[in-house]
Amino acid sequence: MTEDMNQVEVNNYEVGDRVKAMVTKVEEKQVIVDVENSKTDGIIPISELSSLHVEKASDAASEGDELELEVIKVEEDALILSKRKIDALNAWEDLEKKFQSQEVFEAEVKDVVKGGLVVDLGVRGFVPASLVEDYFVEDFSDYKGRTITFKIVELDKEVNRLILSHRAVVQDEKGKKKLKVLETIQAGQVLDGTVQRITDFGAFIDIGGVDGLVHISQLSHEHVEKASDVVTEGQQVKVKVLSVDQDNERISLSIKETLPGPWSGVAEKASRGTELEGQVKRLVSFGAFVEVFPGVEGLVHISQISHKHIGTPHEVLKEGQTVKVKVLDVNEDEQRLSLSMKELEEPEIEETNYQLPEESKGFQLGEMIGDKLKDLK
Repeated sequence: MTEDMNQVEVNNYEVGDRVKAMVTKVEEKQVIVDVENSKTDGIIPISELSSLHVEKASDAASEGDELELEVIKVEEDALILSKRKIDALNAWEDLEKKFQSQEVFEAEVKDVVKGGLVVDLGVRGFVPASLVEDYFVEDFSDYKGRTITFKIVELDKEVNRLILSHRAVVQDEKGKKKLKVLETIQAGQVLDGTVQRITDFGAFIDIGGVDGLVHISQLSHEHVEKASDVVTEGQQVKVKVLSVDQDNERISLSIKETLPGPWSGVAEKASRGTELEGQVKRLVSFGAFVEVFPGVEGLVHISQISHKHIGTPHEVLKEGQTVKVKVLDVNEDEQRLSLSMKELEEPEIEETNYQLPEESKGFQLGEMIGDKLKDLK
């Protein structure tokens, strides 16, 4: 074929034409293709192979690949072609459909860059760091090469902007799982859970894809200052469902309700006659409440405080004071405990003053005896 015929062959194509071609040779910075219905070679520069940065042409094409390409320049002895442009045209149409339907799809993470991840979908898709997971990720290096699920959250073909989110997929899945759990669990159920987060007012427990709140007052039978004093993140716990609010998607849980109560076994630990030490918790007009075990208070009636007569317990006791008590009676079922302080005190002996008859009464004992002796004589 003469040079003029080659020129005519090449000039049969114009910039913008679509052609089909087969890869015949892959060089470092370009790919040579055999263009269908053409006697001339086609060349794809490395910059036109992909929407992403490519170090070597072999990263994006192999010998024998059949490609659809766009003519971007007509030279005397070759066609300069672009794979990237056709990929982008095809991709935008598909991506528009995915965006409108909010379809979830899988894609491979091609690169990790500052601020997020890069995905090749025929056009460059970017996943900001904040949209990768629903939790903080410090290092994304191991995400490269992974295939994960995405949704398109922003698309603008005019400025070539495509923003993807894996976090949205995760949150949708959790939302569906949460609704399912909310529909199945009922108040009164005892479930296994994992401590997810600890706050000032309690702890959030994962009970199978949904979090429920254990208020700080429901962590223990004892008074709790900080939730972190009782539970730790990641800890496995048993919880009882107190209530389920499906409308507001809230679940109230209790750890306390799954634990033995403070009164459990009190009948054995504080049987009648047992001597204990406790702390005065409250003073009332009729006596004092003394805590002898965590969460277990017994009443020392005012009559059992002291052998002395007292008007009010405040005369001899103060809140926070440590005292010794003796168990008078215990009723574990009714959670009643009668105590005495008096029983452990020695009663005071009253002193009595005896006086002899006064001399002013006119006689002494000796005189009385003397008089009697005289009469006998």
